[in-house]
Amino acid sequence: MVTAAAQDQWRLLEVQGHDIRLSQIAHRQHALPEHARIAELEKSLSGIDDELVVARTAASDAARDLTKAEGDVEQVRQRVARNQARLDSGQGSAKDLQATQHELESLANRQSVLEDAELEIMERQEAAEAAVQATTARRDQVNAEIAEAAAARDKQLATLTEEAAEVARERENAAAGIPKDLLALYERIRENSNGVGAARLYQRRCEGCNMTQPPNELNRLRSAPQNEVLRCEECSRILVRTAESGL
Repeated sequence: MVTAAAQDQWRLLEVQGHDIRLSQIAHRQHALPEHARIAELEKSLSGIDDELVVARTAASDAARDLTKAEGDVEQVRQRVARNQARLDSGQGSAKDLQATQHELESLANRQSVLEDAELEIMERQEAAEAAVQATTARRDQVNAEIAEAAAARDKQLATLTEEAAEVARERENAAAGIPKDLLALYERIRENSNGVGAARLYQRRCEGCNMTQPPNELNRLRSAPQNEVLRCEECSRILVRTAESGL
């Protein structure tokens, strides 16, 4: 059986109060809305990055296709120029000049088809580049929002960390001088009882589990020595008697 002076048991309630505050601060740190906001933004950013890869690939493909189309058009133009120069010079037989004329007509049709294809590819490239720019702008915006949320989060975390350090110092001062066996018992119970190792007996009710003590238990509590460390029959927490216990 653990025994301790009544004053030490009362100080245990002070330690418990500090531990509750530390738990509350830790919960507030974990539950900051910025955490969820950043996670949501990062998920959105991942999707945007995927879109950007697709847009850049489309723009690269269009640029490659345009280079090829421009080369095809240029080859036809050069061939047209050569044939036109031959035709304009009048050199060659009438049959040869007639064949050159027919080839020029065929090349003109070919050039028209190729230039139409080139124009279509140019439009596709412009659309792809516009998509790259728009997606990049969206990514930059989301990154800015992430940075803003992270700054707000870090500011609040710093404040809460400072608050926790102050409470921890107060807790250490409150725990100083409490018998080691009593403090060890409190810590063991607190670890297995949702962070509450000691509770006040107030108006015959345990504030740890909110259970009113039955008559036979009240009799036991009344007759117990003041230095006896009592336990709640219901929740097994250390039960601290005060002037308001109703005994």
